[in-house]
Amino acid sequence: MSAELTFVAPRRAKPSRHLADLSMAERRAAVVELGEKPFRAEQLSRHYFERLTTDPAHMTDLPAASRDRLVEGLMPGLLTSVREITCDDGTTRKTLWKLFDGALVESVLMRYPDRVTLCVSSQAGCGMNCPFCATGQAGLTRNMSTAEIVEQVVAGARALARDEIPGGTGRVSNIVFMGMGEPLANYKAVIGAVRRIVDPAPEGLGISARGVTVSTVGLVPAIEKLSNEGLPVTLAVSLHAPDDELRDTLVPVNTRWKVAEVLDAAWSYVARTKRRVSIEYALIKDINDQEWRADLLGRLLKGNLVHVNLIPLNPTPGSKWTASRPEDERAFVRRLEHHGVPVTVRDTRGREIDGACGQLAAATPDS
Repeated sequence: MSAELTFVAPRRAKPSRHLADLSMAERRAAVVELGEKPFRAEQLSRHYFERLTTDPAHMTDLPAASRDRLVEGLMPGLLTSVREITCDDGTTRKTLWKLFDGALVESVLMRYPDRVTLCVSSQAGCGMNCPFCATGQAGLTRNMSTAEIVEQVVAGARALARDEIPGGTGRVSNIVFMGMGEPLANYKAVIGAVRRIVDPAPEGLGISARGVTVSTVGLVPAIEKLSNEGLPVTLAVSLHAPDDELRDTLVPVNTRWKVAEVLDAAWSYVARTKRRVSIEYALIKDINDQEWRADLLGRLLKGNLVHVNLIPLNPTPGSKWTASRPEDERAFVRRLEHHGVPVTVRDTRGREIDGACGQLAAATPDS
């Protein structure tokens, strides 16, 4: 097994402790520290994860004299909305959040007729340096905490519960860790967030693990570690090229873990979890969209429990990278289907609202 590389974010002050950072046992201990009975932890957790509130006035099952102290001690404000933009008649909403130290992150809520998907960030910025990605070009500011990640989901759930998204009240059904950052480079916080997302109330939000997707550019040791967590989440591998020569350029971490190593780790994940792996492939005009590359990709993937998600590139301002021609996209799909590899082209929601991760933050003054 390859030796693990550690991607270190710059040292900064940590966000305040939040109950979403803690297991239920740790919440009980924290409540006792605040001078309350341990069972108050379950009550406080139900307000946050079930009732989606942090307003002490709504917590009538807690002693009036204790509410402010408990909320201040275990429900500090973590995210401040800086800007919201919508499209698709309001059913796609992108939010730019400011963290306690001024760092900016983004989340996107996408409502479809049969589901609501929330795309969340796991880092402020990203250290993977992929040249076609707005976040990658911004560099890494810092890792997000578990609670900062979870709060993006709670905010989306709150908006749906309050009928702020067209289509009536609803619930978040799918979470994708495909926002800003490389999730597996912030492994501990991301796994903590996944557990808060899937644990039943009052421990967490109770969203099905099968509705959670964790993406990675291919940090092989972390993929191997994830396969042993006992979490049946979907693994999405951002491959973007089937050959090492090109992938070394498009996904610089490929110089450490080559395509064959990344796919071997993916197949091990399938064997351990019985979950289909998603291969993410951004189609870039005249760069990685040739039919021979589709054939190579098809040969690498055929016969495995896998699905290819082709992504028409959402170009960033001033970038030389742009989406493939429609005819080249169709040809790429045909070649993969010829090899018997399931493939779909991602619905490109959010193009008109700077939908690519990092675009909104990059366009914000002082970011």
